[in-house]
Amino acid sequence: PHTTSAFAERVMGGHYIVININRDAIARYGLTIGDVQDVLQVALGGMTLTTTVEGLERYTINLRYDRDFRSNLKALRDDVVIPTPAGAQVPLGELADIKVEDGPGSIKTEAAVPQAWIYVDIAGIDVGTYVKNAQRAVDEAIAKGEIHLPPGYNIYWSGQYEYMVRARQRLMVVVPVTLLIIMLIIYLNTRSAVKTAIVMLSVPFSLVGSVWTLYWLHYNLSVAVWVGMIALAGVSAEIGVVMLLYLDLAYEQWKREGKMRTPADLRDAIYHGAVKRLRPTAMTASVIIVGLLPILWSSGTGADVMKRIATPMVGGVITATLMALLIYPAIYYLWRSRGLAPAVAENPSRRETQ
Repeated sequence: PHTTSAFAERVMGGHYIVININRDAIARYGLTIGDVQDVLQVALGGMTLTTTVEGLERYTINLRYDRDFRSNLKALRDDVVIPTPAGAQVPLGELADIKVEDGPGSIKTEAAVPQAWIYVDIAGIDVGTYVKNAQRAVDEAIAKGEIHLPPGYNIYWSGQYEYMVRARQRLMVVVPVTLLIIMLIIYLNTRSAVKTAIVMLSVPFSLVGSVWTLYWLHYNLSVAVWVGMIALAGVSAEIGVVMLLYLDLAYEQWKREGKMRTPADLRDAIYHGAVKRLRPTAMTASVIIVGLLPILWSSGTGADVMKRIATPMVGGVITATLMALLIYPAIYYLWRSRGLAPAVAENPSRRETQ
């Protein structure tokens, strides 16, 4: 399923002239294999005699038999002659067996092992899932005896899948290291594990928009998508840091003014800090989204890769901004409200008298 085309290279696609030198026959004439091969080199392949210089251009001058003497097997047998030490001229047909055999059009090797390629194009599915399904199908066919692998033959899955596996192995190291570096920088800035954890909540918040945007656009996970998510992690952490900074400034201001006594006072301080952050957050998100939107409609060389880098960033910035404005104040309130005296209900008539 999901295979649009499959093309296998023709392993037997060429015709080759095979000349098997008869050692007994050449021994009777006092010849060696090298003597015969030297004549064949000149007659069929040609020998470079010298080079002519035409200004800045150089051309080799080659010597070989005329086409009539090497155009067919009969001409090779009768017209190509081998000189002997005694001065006789012996036709090649008396010294070697000449025949035409089928062989591969070209021989490809990797790690000194001959190989043949089968090219497969897919659609409607990611490469990783397709290869897993294909591997399962091939293994089942081998187990049932529908596919017979001769001794020494192996099946390798290469191409984009091989690159994807290598990239995934690198990403398994790069992504955790990136998040660790971000957490370390935030901790060195805030000196608080709680604040660092609050800021890092922006990363899963941003992934919500990334995943949904990728789903709506029918994009599969790839190296480009992971690159976009890594960049998004830094942007979303920055949004969280700035929001936390504004909330901390409002909290410290209320404490200095002696107004931080009850959870209601804390709520007022959070409202004050979050509202001051609303415009900068909206401006930051708008600039990022507007700057990346042209990439989503781009077409040309490299557009497919750039789209998959920009898509998770656009969707992630939207949800990271919304979550920072809606969820961060609530989390900050739950954290700072511990230790504050509970709010006391005021008497309406007393408030009016005052």
